[in-house]
Amino acid sequence: MNELEFGQVLLLVIPLALVQIGLLVFALYDLIKRERVRGGNKLLWGLIIVLLGFLGPILYFMLGRED
Repeated sequence: MNELEFGQVLLLVIPLALVQIGLLVFALYDLIKRERVRGGNKLLWGLIIVLLGFLGPILYFMLGRED
């Protein structure tokens, strides 16, 4: 098996990191702008978004937003 070179690893990691940061920023922005969220606790949703990596923003968009 060939070992991946550092440059190849970066080509894989950088796009994933950018997607994660984009999701994080967009979810936090949406959370701040909303008057209400499910469960009524914006601080808890903020912690979920920040601490759970990819899963946090996805959970917020699927379960936390109240229309």
